[in-house]
Amino acid sequence: MGYLGRRIGLSQGRADAGDPQGGDTGGGLLDLVTSGYFQREGNIFNSPGAEPQGHTATGGVISDYTDSGSVYRAHIFTSSGQFAVTELGEFGSTVDYLVVAGGGGSGTGGGGGGGAGGLLTSTNLSVAASSYAVVVGAGGNKGVTGQHFQTNGATSSLAYNGGTISATGGGAGGNGGNAPSPGIGSPGGSGGGHGMNANNTTNPTGVSGQGNNGGDAPDGSSCGAGGGGGAGGVGEDGSTSPTDNAGDGGDGVANTYAYGPANSVTYAGGGGGGTNVSGQHGNGGSGGGGQAATDSSDDGEDGVFGTGGGAGGGWYSPNTPGGNGGSGVVVVRYQIGTIQSSGVSPKGATGGAISFYNNKVIHVFTSSGTFTNPASIDNVEVVMVAGGGAGGNNIGGGGGAGAVLESPGTGFTFPNNTYTVTIGAGGGGITSKGANTPGFASNTTISYPGPYTWTAQRGGHGASYPDVAAQPGGSGGAGASGEASGAAATAANSPTPIGTLTAYGFAGGSAPGNYSGAGGGGAGGPGADIPTGGIGGAGGVGRQLPTTFRNPAAAPSNTSDPAPYQRGGGLGTPGPSSGGFYVAGGGGGSAYPNDTPGDRGLGGAGGGGDGGWHTQSPPNTDGKSALENTGSGGGGSGYSPSTQSTSGSGGSGLVLIAYPT
Repeated sequence: MGYLGRRIGLSQGRADAGDPQGGDTGGGLLDLVTSGYFQREGNIFNSPGAEPQGHTATGGVISDYTDSGSVYRAHIFTSSGQFAVTELGEFGSTVDYLVVAGGGGSGTGGGGGGGAGGLLTSTNLSVAASSYAVVVGAGGNKGVTGQHFQTNGATSSLAYNGGTISATGGGAGGNGGNAPSPGIGSPGGSGGGHGMNANNTTNPTGVSGQGNNGGDAPDGSSCGAGGGGGAGGVGEDGSTSPTDNAGDGGDGVANTYAYGPANSVTYAGGGGGGTNVSGQHGNGGSGGGGQAATDSSDDGEDGVFGTGGGAGGGWYSPNTPGGNGGSGVVVVRYQIGTIQSSGVSPKGATGGAISFYNNKVIHVFTSSGTFTNPASIDNVEVVMVAGGGAGGNNIGGGGGAGAVLESPGTGFTFPNNTYTVTIGAGGGGITSKGANTPGFASNTTISYPGPYTWTAQRGGHGASYPDVAAQPGGSGGAGASGEASGAAATAANSPTPIGTLTAYGFAGGSAPGNYSGAGGGGAGGPGADIPTGGIGGAGGVGRQLPTTFRNPAAAPSNTSDPAPYQRGGGLGTPGPSSGGFYVAGGGGGSAYPNDTPGDRGLGGAGGGGDGGWHTQSPPNTDGKSALENTGSGGGGSGYSPSTQSTSGSGGSGLVLIAYPT
């Protein structure tokens, strides 16, 4: 009998009631693909009657796993959306949750490490058949050379019946003595560290039950910066012994809700403090904390996206920038069945979030890891999305999306092996009073012994006024006033002995002789040119994921965000097609001199950030950051001569692997 879809009741094979070894027993709590697999591999036990059914819910990336004989489903949110329960299950009307806020940005000139985002976790939260808003906080901005613009991370939250669970963003690290004040770290979910030579012995505080204090820097003459606090430990103090020894970031906390007990993830580590002595920089805490700059040619590391990690501080002299904080995450899980087996994939493969849809096993990688298959697998389908480019600054062009690579419809044969998956980071946005050049995005790769590598090329950043050109990439960054030409797409097919992945990416738009910023290229179409000044160009449309990966349970949410397509909470965004699941949209360009929101360039469908517009009142001048795990480009920031504005950061990438059950 073929798989017919969801069913409640006994499954295809029946055994005598009360005999778990008598045959393939089971019920319809899982879709029949999942149920059929578990029957073959582990014997779902049903005694007597129908197996209890778990909640029916949508939102986020889906991860199914076993834990001590129980089957759980996790919904992993790396962008804001909706956790929607349409029917309560029979394992109780509760869920377990993990809420991690964005990590704090770090200081410059020997800056303190950014504090980790606050972390909250608990079991048995009551839910009903309803939709619950999920907000994933962004990481805080970094400090830049000569300025103090670092900010705290943003709040993450999960609504529930009668209230909201809110985790507080991590505190920003202070600037060092070789940069403008303030040198003190900020309180937050975990406190940011004091900057180098801050001469302050009061530790920046964390929120009780969410995080810990940041490190101090008590000596005003020769003292390394303090590390940012983590959810699992305090940030280490800076010291003068050895000279200018900077503090490490506090460690994070391990949690198994996303991927199960065999794949614990540590979240919310603090960033390391900066220094001026080789070998004395602060290390990031476990759980995504960024390492401080190691010398004068190095910037502080960003906190890892999707962990709430705090950023590492910059070098003291000559001073270098700190890093951006890592974005947060929200995980909701609940029991959907019982089983007597281990593992989930019928091929024994591991890696990423594993789920089942339409006779396929799907592995979703939103962060770097490994895909390991103990035996050869036929008809494997692959999608890779690189990190998206940042928007340009100060009348900036939109950032280009990362390239999208796809396998042919017939798929490949994966020999048994361990495949290293590296998820590309989005390019970092910049402030109007700091650096001129946005941070570079990075490639997404799958590599395996040989050595062989598939590479999806990073998106190019947008142009900045007056003298930073648009950058080519998987999709090209857009031109802007003073840098009129948009950059070309350089996405290329990527072959290995397994086969060739086909690349998709388009050029950024141009702004010939006019003010305003053009739109960054998307994986599905080019960015819009600017024929006249005053109106920003729209980002190029993204590309729809293949039907294999369009599991309705992982559909992106329609939220209250007013900008078209700036919606997440699942795989990609809704997009212009009713089928949804769009990724890799280009960033929108900024508007100048027009002064209304409607004149900015909108981000392309797939998660591109909107551009800013001309005004003297931030944050309207800011470009909007792209959605994480879409590979989309960030929006260009508007012109702001007397106040600070910030361009939008690009979105991190994504890898999808699927094969028949």
